[in-house]
Amino acid sequence: MFGVDSLELFIVAIAALIFIGPKDLPVAMRTVGRWVGRVRGHARHFTAGIENMMREAELEEMEKKWREENERIMRDYPAALPYPGADLSTGAHAGTPLPEGSMVAEDGYGAPASAPTSNDEPQLPLGPPDNSHRPLP
Repeated sequence: MFGVDSLELFIVAIAALIFIGPKDLPVAMRTVGRWVGRVRGHARHFTAGIENMMREAELEEMEKKWREENERIMRDYPAALPYPGADLSTGAHAGTPLPEGSMVAEDGYGAPASAPTSNDEPQLPLGPPDNSHRPLP
């Protein structure tokens, strides 16, 4: 563990038995155990604090990279349609012609607001699930 050989540990145990005595040895070992536990707890707390600081620094760095990448993407690829709910007759995108055949939905996206569904797609029930056919556990 700490470079202590079994022979060295045996010698320390014999010395403790001689100097402390068999009557007080359990109390002394319990006290040593408590102190070792406290030291380990403080070391764990210190290590967790250092790891938290490193994690926060990494998160800040990642957020900075994300912001820079987002700005680059927004610069290189400006949006063809504004955000949902925007008034298409005003603003920076007013008068921008849309590609032929494209539609602007009520929600501001390029798909129609009430897109027709094909008969091939299964429809999910809108009510609560019917568990009457399931066996009881």
